[in-house]
This record gives sequence, structure tokens and C-alpha cells, in this order.
Amino acid sequence: MKNNFIEKVKDGLIVSCQALEDEPLHSSFIMSKMALAAKIGGAVGIRANTVSDIHEIKKEVDLPIIGIIKKVYEDCPVYITPTMEEVDALYKEGVDVIAIDATKRERPDKKNLKDFIKEVKQKYPDQLLMADISTVEEAKNAEKYGFDFVGTTLHGYTKYTEGMDIQENGFEFLQKVLDNVNIPVIAEGKVDKPEKAKYCLGLGALAVVTGGAITRPQLITKSFVEAIKAD
Repeated sequence: MKNNFIEKVKDGLIVSCQALEDEPLHSSFIMSKMALAAKIGGAVGIRANTVSDIHEIKKEVDLPIIGIIKKVYEDCPVYITPTMEEVDALYKEGVDVIAIDATKRERPDKKNLKDFIKEVKQKYPDQLLMADISTVEEAKNAEKYGFDFVGTTLHGYTKYTEGMDIQENGFEFLQKVLDNVNIPVIAEGKVDKPEKAKYCLGLGALAVVTGGAITRPQLITKSFVEAIKAD
């Protein structure tokens, strides 16, 4: 199963098709068509949020899916597939890979990551898991705990990496992650131009995930407007 997923996405572009409730394209139907457009454009996989979106996307495309459920629990900063409830829902729907916040932050159920992943793997031993990390240390721990893939998704999005960017210093962070783990690494986080995606693959990333630069027209429009108005 792991090798099959690797073969399908290797050296390719995975498009993140997500729109949150406060965004204009928030609709499972729209996200399914966004995924279809991505496939037509040559995407090798889809990253998607919520069971309803994933269910509709699967009707339109047969690409591998990295599934997540974003759910906020009170004031807890961990919201990407934070508890077993979300894992259960994704497994029941059926996705190739379940991505989970693998940062050192406290989870809403107070379980540490090591115990949580042990529980997930005991319950669903055949399910592939991707660790969304923000530091090299978290990447190393993810490998130790049994994750199948590491994603640089949360670099710059935790308090202790705030302001950092995956592309700084020639993608130095991505290179460090690649140098410190033996499991496949998926580059994700502000990879917003084709040449950046190609560069990440050249460094050795298994695949690249791009989201907003393709699927969030309000952000794309804003970038044009800001460039036009710049002095």
C-alpha cells in the first residue's frame, strides 16, 4: 500500500483542495470540481479536508487522497486531525493517507503524540499516516513513532516557528528535514510557484503540495492587486 502510494505521487504535484466555512468557495461540490480541474491539469494527488469534501472528490477523481479533518477544540492550537474521532471518520470514508498534526503542542485529548499514534496504528494497522510537522525535531520524532510520511506543513504556523518560511535560505528547512529522516518527505507550505515546486523535488522531496496558489482565487486576486498598487 505504501509503495503504491509512493509510485503514484513520486515527483509530482499534490493539490490541496480546501475551502473553510468563511471562504467564498466553501462547498463540497465546488471542491470536487476543483479536484477534477487539478487532475486535468496533471496533479498526481489531492489533499482534502472533511469527510463530505472527500466523499464528493472521490466521485470526480481517482487520484490518491491525503485526508484531514480540521476541528478546533476550545483554545487548543492543534486542529489538524486532532483526536481519534477524526481519524475514525477519515478511515471509515477511506483515504490513502491520513495527515495528523505531529507537533509537540498539547493535543485536545491531552494524549502525547507517541501514545496517540500507537493507539491509531493498533486500531488501523493498514492505514498510512502523514506527520504534519514544524521542526526537524518533530520530524525525527514522527519517524520514531511510526509515521509513514513527513510533511513540512506546519513550519511557520506554530508559535515557536512563527515568522519562519519553508522557502527561506533556499528551502534550508526542507533540506534539514530530508537530511534527518529516512521516511519520505512531502514538501508543503507556501510552495506557491512552479519553480519552487520543482526545486523542492530536486532537493529530494517525494512530492509537493500546493494549495492557495491554485485553489483560493481570493488570495490569487489579492496578490495581483497588491502588486499593481505597490510603489
